[in-house]
Amino acid sequence: MNIGDAARASGVSAKMIRYYEQTDLIPPADRTASGYRDYSDKDVHVLRFIRRSRDLGFSVAEITELLALWQDRSRQSADVKTLARAHIADLRQKIANLQQMADTLQTLADCCAGDHRPDCPILTDLETLGHGQGVARP
Repeated sequence: MNIGDAARASGVSAKMIRYYEQTDLIPPADRTASGYRDYSDKDVHVLRFIRRSRDLGFSVAEITELLALWQDRSRQSADVKTLARAHIADLRQKIANLQQMADTLQTLADCCAGDHRPDCPILTDLETLGHGQGVARP
């Protein structure tokens, strides 16, 4: 199947399929006599694996490891679990960071009168944070 068919069947855009080939996440597709990429059902299966891994937030480097483990029938599930747990820890840290950002912005928005005056603690904080100042507090 051509790249458009593979993209539809896998849920991965043609642009991303090309990117995955360029970064060696997947091997280059076979080519037809006329030079078009030609994907097999196996290729689509791998692309679906990658798409699901991306949906779970794994990086390209982590997906490379997952693919290697998936394709290694002598793998140990402990290796997969270790990778998954490390990713969970990263996700939890990102969630905590996002929550902290939301809380800070909420505090700033609560301090802003939102009226016709030019004074704005949100802009003041953005301006001063780069100079070692902290978050504006009520």
